[in-house]
Amino acid sequence: MTTPTPRTRAIAVAEAKPALPRHIKLRHDAGRGRWIILAPERVFEPDDTAVEVLKLCDGERTVHDIAAQLAKDYNAPIMEIEGDIVQMVQDLADKGVLRL
Repeated sequence: MTTPTPRTRAIAVAEAKPALPRHIKLRHDAGRGRWIILAPERVFEPDDTAVEVLKLCDGERTVHDIAAQLAKDYNAPIMEIEGDIVQMVQDLADKGVLRL
């Protein structure tokens, strides 16, 4: 009998390059006028801020790059935005919605 390997938790940091796994889709529900995240047997309804972050999670940009872009777009302090994004990315990674 083999012992199962314990699952490790990915930790979100500024250098992480978050992306949606292939089986997770970010879609706009035109009928309801909102964005949804479609996952196997689950549906998430991200708020407007999360949608802007998720649109930039392409596996190429780092969390820092995403924060810099949003800081520029919204004329906001990058360090505050980066901290919020790290927290959000960590929560979504823990739920299996993002890979780091």
